[in-house]
Amino acid sequence: MAFRDHLGAATRVEEPTSLVHEMMERSKATGHNMLIFDNIVECPGHASAINMLTRDRLCAAIGIEPEAYIDTLGWAMKHPSAPVLVEPSDAPCFEQQPASVDLTTIPIPHHWPQDRGRYSSASIIIAERNGIRNVSFHRQFLRDANHLVVRLVPRHLRTMVDEARAAGEEVKVAIVNAPDPVVLLAAAMSFNENIDELTIAAALHERLYGTPLRLVEMPNGVHAPADAEYVWWGRITLEDDDEGPYVDITGTVDDVRQEPVIEVEGLVHRKDPIFHALIPGEAEHKTLMGLPRAPTIKEAVNKVVNCTDVHMTEGGCGWLGAVLKIKKQHADDGIKAIHAAFDGHKSMKIVTVVDEDIDIADPVRVEWAMMTRWQPDKDTVILSNQRGSSLDPSRYSDGKTSKIGYDATIDSAADPSGFMSVQ
Repeated sequence: MAFRDHLGAATRVEEPTSLVHEMMERSKATGHNMLIFDNIVECPGHASAINMLTRDRLCAAIGIEPEAYIDTLGWAMKHPSAPVLVEPSDAPCFEQQPASVDLTTIPIPHHWPQDRGRYSSASIIIAERNGIRNVSFHRQFLRDANHLVVRLVPRHLRTMVDEARAAGEEVKVAIVNAPDPVVLLAAAMSFNENIDELTIAAALHERLYGTPLRLVEMPNGVHAPADAEYVWWGRITLEDDDEGPYVDITGTVDDVRQEPVIEVEGLVHRKDPIFHALIPGEAEHKTLMGLPRAPTIKEAVNKVVNCTDVHMTEGGCGWLGAVLKIKKQHADDGIKAIHAAFDGHKSMKIVTVVDEDIDIADPVRVEWAMMTRWQPDKDTVILSNQRGSSLDPSRYSDGKTSKIGYDATIDSAADPSGFMSVQ
């Protein structure tokens, strides 16, 4: 399957549209519907898709019910599969092979006026060094025709680059825009150990579509999804440059930092390519951040209580807050679930635990559970001096934060009939 195979419900925008702010403004005017811009002023011959990967649209695209996505991702984490390698002649991403590199001709957007400039925010980086492969999301500022400045957060790719630089070495990469959504989901996952995310994507591809995930080798030796709309390849150099400001997932402006420069050596793309132009801070961004964390949280909570569902909240930016649904059996199950959830996702700042009768995606129902089942003096967990998320602008200067959990489950010592909703 390919990215373009999932765009059937999108509205085509034929009017001339600038990639500087105007794509985002048109998206806002529709309530952020799924759109394809066919007439981008600065990049003739290239289209751009936006707002594809909200939770419901993503589940519809890959053919699962929203209630099943957590267990599907959890299954894939435990059953990695090997992708298959195909020749460039069999890879749609090699349909067009420009003679020279000019990233300015690709519809990399400048969405927010506060941003430094044009950012490739939905493109994944595939890095390989010493037999280890990492696939992950890191925003990339378009500095010039063949250079990007990449914000490397402190995860596995950052470690790989730091180790290479300590040895005076560069890191070979492929940058992929608009692969199949299962690749994007896998790339958004975080693991404590080094796991090849493409093996997780391959497991999802086989389970959902019944076919293997196909990779193709780029001229620098890095493997990339063969059906992606765009692939460019190069290396993370020893040079740093300014990156930021940038409107991040929280809707706040991130700082300017010195970050590594990527030199792009070549690019290929499909015929009539469609660039994936994610709007930072909107629902698509939060979905890609939050959905892959839900199975990790659920697995951690299930070690202590029966957790049936996890929802990463919109107000928590798909990253900092979650609501858990548990099947309560003991009086302290809610409190146990709170501690386990924080262990399962250490960037989280707030957790609310509810019973099985609550729709955890409905904030009104969650608040109702709190107002009718939660007592602040005995059903609240407050943790101080905790590791904070770099995405939380309110964290302390040393990077620490405090966290809070609410047990909004029915008190097992009370008469449940007095608590159950009649709605």
